[in-house]
Amino acid sequence: MTTVANFGGTSHHADLGGPVHWVDFGGPADGPRIVLVHGLGGSHLNWVLLAPLLARRARVMAVDLAGHGLTHPEGRETTVQANTELLGRFLDEVAGEPVVLVGNSMGGMISLFQTAAHPERVRGLVLVDPALPMVFGTRPDPTMLGTFFLYSVPGLGERFLARSRTASARRQVERVLELCCADPSAIPEELKQASEHLIGERAKVDGLDKAFLAAARSTVFTTSKRAAYFAAMAKIRVPVFLMSGDRDRLVNVVAARHVARKHPHWRYDEYEGIGHVPQMEIPEVVSERVLDWMEANRLTTGAG
Repeated sequence: MTTVANFGGTSHHADLGGPVHWVDFGGPADGPRIVLVHGLGGSHLNWVLLAPLLARRARVMAVDLAGHGLTHPEGRETTVQANTELLGRFLDEVAGEPVVLVGNSMGGMISLFQTAAHPERVRGLVLVDPALPMVFGTRPDPTMLGTFFLYSVPGLGERFLARSRTASARRQVERVLELCCADPSAIPEELKQASEHLIGERAKVDGLDKAFLAAARSTVFTTSKRAAYFAAMAKIRVPVFLMSGDRDRLVNVVAARHVARKHPHWRYDEYEGIGHVPQMEIPEVVSERVLDWMEANRLTTGAG
């Protein structure tokens, strides 16, 4: 059985209006705290290749948002707003000091809104292919567009998810990697096995489809509110590092370039031949760039 423990992480649960699963990847006690926030349909496993590399110089934690990973819905809402509030409680009650937030996809959006609303909780923000408003004139990937259309339609979304679960756990993992990675074969077998194990654990839990669809619909709705999203970006005063793979099928790289031009004081890195999850596809590169950026912005010592 392959789990997060195989990657050096220790699982915990915190009571934050219900049990919230998080993983401690360790790191120097006096180092800066980094909190990793996964995307839609993701979990702590999205970070297991990157986290041990960051933990050489920082105290690293990964949280499972409500309805994701091993944080079961427990009757909680799973919208972007609700999970932004949940993340705030995690920062206050578990992290316990201002952190460097690292968010991917939906988790990048949530991390951005958290930073804009509560700058006292965040020292720096890393956006890894975050969910962003589309740039007018760009064409979304047909598979992505079709999938999110199904999610958005009541009844269709539920049937689509139910049908997708009839495939083996391995095939479910492969489908996600095919959508998210430019080269799925680059993902280690050990991580694929851990993902299969997590699918088996989640199959025992009721209400996950409803929770996922609420999160998906909220993500689409939030990105459509362009003015509010860009207003939140404009409020951020901490250092920001935006990165994007140029073969991202879920968030077109044109959207990241547009945001980078609007915020020239942010660092922007673009990775050639990489998809939606650089932290899984090129973890060594991402860790080096993040740690160098933290050093340049004096974020390499603990906030306390």
